[in-house]
Amino acid sequence: MKTAVVNPPFMDGKFSRTSRSPAIVKSGTMYWPFWLAYAVGTLERAGHDVVFLDCPAADITRQDLLEKLAEVSPELVVMDTSTPSIHSDLEVSKEIAAILPDCSILLVGTHVSALPEKVLQEAPHVTAVVAGEYDITVSHAANALHNGTDLREVPGLWLNTGDKPIFTGKRETVSDLDSLPMLADVYKKHLKPENYFFAAARYPSVMMITSRGCPFKCSYCVWPQVLHGGTYRARSAANVAEEFLKIQQYFPQVQEIVFEDDTFSVDSRRVEKVSDALIAAGCKLPWTANTRANLSLEAMKKMRRAGCRMIIVGYESGSQVILNGVNKGTTVEQNLSFAKRARKAGLLVHGCFMAGNPGETKETLAATLKMAIELSPDTAQFFPIMAYPGTRLYQQYRLSGNLRTEDYRQWLTADGLHNCVVDLPGLSSDDLVDWCDYARRKFYLRPGYLFYKAVQTLLHPTTEGRRTLRAFSTFKKYLFGKRS
Repeated sequence: MKTAVVNPPFMDGKFSRTSRSPAIVKSGTMYWPFWLAYAVGTLERAGHDVVFLDCPAADITRQDLLEKLAEVSPELVVMDTSTPSIHSDLEVSKEIAAILPDCSILLVGTHVSALPEKVLQEAPHVTAVVAGEYDITVSHAANALHNGTDLREVPGLWLNTGDKPIFTGKRETVSDLDSLPMLADVYKKHLKPENYFFAAARYPSVMMITSRGCPFKCSYCVWPQVLHGGTYRARSAANVAEEFLKIQQYFPQVQEIVFEDDTFSVDSRRVEKVSDALIAAGCKLPWTANTRANLSLEAMKKMRRAGCRMIIVGYESGSQVILNGVNKGTTVEQNLSFAKRARKAGLLVHGCFMAGNPGETKETLAATLKMAIELSPDTAQFFPIMAYPGTRLYQQYRLSGNLRTEDYRQWLTADGLHNCVVDLPGLSSDDLVDWCDYARRKFYLRPGYLFYKAVQTLLHPTTEGRRTLRAFSTFKKYLFGKRS
């Protein structure tokens, strides 16, 4: 079956839909569409002919997309969605249905998984929503359509029946991740590394996934709650090393690999096994991974020997009350000792901080900024809280009346940047966004930090210097200017 897998255009800009918080990112970050790529891999493995169009990354406009689809004339279109772009996404899907009236359309992603019935009621032209992890479901749906089988026999779908949507039943998550196609093979066939950018990594970089889900229960995390069903599964160390080597072979221009798992370091022992496998396989590229503040020094040292350059950690807040309130499962003391261990292991750290979780006050925000400066990571990001449908945090704020609006277009500014729609006692959503701008300036414009970055750039001009200057070229207007 001829199939098109589409990451649709939005706002005529570099909209990073695959990011956990989809937006046009101030640093210029553009995520690889790895969840869509897994679907492409399973479709191709099942024998379907697939066209993969990542419109934001490849600068494909809406008109370009429609012309390409009219030329290809697919029988099935699988289209990604996100919360802030959902209205545009539905408009695009309607235009696709108009030019391809006999084509089946499946919508995937976190937003439609969280609100399938609402979405289908607004989109009678859509065939179905695929709930949760969608790679296997999409492949089975394509098989059913090709063979003339009733889609009601395919678990994991919300079907548009013209009346009330019908759920075909829950699909069990994939337990053996090694059985899935490798992203590297899909990337090589369909995508270009130069179209993607991750500010914390050397350019160009490639993103891969070594696990799905997370055993921890942070109330704001959208992928574990909405896509992965709360279950944690991991690929074998040998399988990870095999794909790492493929990326090295396929893309000699790539400078770094990013492990974009929700939590690569769920188990320090697995981290050591993966590191051992990378060393044994002769993997040469530097890499970056998302970790928690409980990662052991032994694992950090082994990661460093295996080529790890940077670890990304969600410190989130300098207040233990706030950390407890979102079920983070870490402590302020752990954050501080984690930073010391990382320095001892020779790893750079990218620290993530949030503003606007339950219980946030001006005092807790001040504690967060104080901790950020004390931790002094190589780079830092300060985000206003982004509560997404399907998460416990969204439901909490919705029931408490702290959501300013449920118009999902307001999740972004007019320029496509992250917005905030949460109003807290004593802190409006505007206050939270303004604080993030303030904290960013205080962190990055410190004389000590500027000196550190200047020395780093001089010592490593073609690696760290190049990365810093590329990110700064996009980031500077937000750092020095006021938000729109």
